Amino acid sequence: MRSKGPAAAHGEAASVHGYIAQGDKEALLKRMRRIEGQARGVEKMIAEDRYCIDILTQIAAVSTALEAVAFKILDDHVNHCVTRALASGDEAVAAEKSKELLEAVHRFARTR
Repeated sequence: MRSKGPAAAHGEAASVHGYIAQGDKEALLKRMRRIEGQARGVEKMIAEDRYCIDILTQIAAVSTALEAVAFKILDDHVNHCVTRALASGDEAVAAEKSKELLEAVHRFARTR
């Protein structure tokens, strides 16, 4: 299930996200399709009883690729969504976006 974000959750009009506003959506989707192919490749390697180290190397590549996508989205969130909230002058919106950002960073850091 896709999260609609705080604005949609509160009945407000949904805002345009940074990766969409910057035209990066297609590039992100292309990267995700490439990662999907890499993951299928790992599955095939396991099915073919390939060497453990080769499989682990490919898993590391998939993980690194996903991390790169996550950093791109996080960067866009800071540079677009958070910046926009801070510039709005609405302290409640700015506080909500700041809290949301910190929670996302904490979740992301726990996966390391």
